[in-house]
Amino acid sequence: MYYSYILKSLKDGRYYYGSTEDIDKRLHKHNSGQVRSTKGRMPFIIHFKEEHLNRSLAFKREMFYKSIDGYKYLKENNII
Repeated sequence: MYYSYILKSLKDGRYYYGSTEDIDKRLHKHNSGQVRSTKGRMPFIIHFKEEHLNRSLAFKREMFYKSIDGYKYLKENNII
């Protein structure tokens, strides 16, 4: 199973969008400073996640989250 996910920084309240096969392992990497783009914003919690059948679908959803339409969707549905 693959996931698209949204993390929320407990430090600054900002969101991080990503996709992965192992969401617990990925969260640990974010919270242990192993991810350059989130290193200064730790700690994180999983704010939202969706399961997908394959990596391609999870990545497409991640890209949607990062788009203007995806942002509107997330706001309209009270996800962020």
